[in-house]
Amino acid sequence: MKHEIRYAIHPDAVKTFQTQQLREAFLVENLFPENELRVCYTHYDRLIIGGANPATAPIQLTTFNALKADFFLQRREIGIINVGGKGTVTVDDMDYPLANKEALYIGRGTREVTFQPGADKPLYYFNSAPAHTTYPRRKVTLEEAETVTIGGPETSNHRTIRKLLVNSVLETCQLQMGLTELKTGSVWNTMPPHVHDRRMEAYFYFDLPPNQVVCHFMGEPAETRHLFVKNHQAVISPPWSIHSGAGTSSYTFIWGMAGENLDYGDMDAVAPGELR
Repeated sequence: MKHEIRYAIHPDAVKTFQTQQLREAFLVENLFPENELRVCYTHYDRLIIGGANPATAPIQLTTFNALKADFFLQRREIGIINVGGKGTVTVDDMDYPLANKEALYIGRGTREVTFQPGADKPLYYFNSAPAHTTYPRRKVTLEEAETVTIGGPETSNHRTIRKLLVNSVLETCQLQMGLTELKTGSVWNTMPPHVHDRRMEAYFYFDLPPNQVVCHFMGEPAETRHLFVKNHQAVISPPWSIHSGAGTSSYTFIWGMAGENLDYGDMDAVAPGELR
């Protein structure tokens, strides 16, 4: 396993950042090297962003020094979404097949999690957060997700939101995950934008065609910054930051949250005219 640590940064400091500093602090780039497990441990609500690409051999979810734990999920929960071809995750000797965009929740205390290879080249993206108790593991299909379509082609933000691992679907301690699919011809996500000081968030962009990018907007509403993001890259969004983007084509992204509450609608809206 290769891991990195990202520390929390005050918004006043971000105002002074140049492009490379901003990317080093908030962009997570190389999540899927072959036959490796990669994790980014953030100090924003202790969320972990990770990826596993078992191209030719199984990959076990292992602990690392910063956790000070005997095993990865000793004091944590995890949500896994397959962003590649059909695959399987083995949890304590039980197999969970995952098709593209299907999710698996695993509760605190689970000792063995293994990402299995497959002929269809699965890619496993995951978020993990500290957990105070143990809830049952569960696979969630796209049909079981709470789904809503919002926006419209006239505002270039026609999109379908699939809430996979949220409290209206299953119980978790603090982790929430889902995905948003942009319709063809639409490019804007999370517009109008918002902040939520009670939770941090991470965005993972995928289904982005070659040589296309998403311009991800972050920062305080009156002090915005931007990051150009490629396919299979993630952005860490602090609680004080907006999180929105526009792509050079349509795309899909996974949103993962952790923090104070499990109220998906707990957000402070920002009118587009207020952005600077």
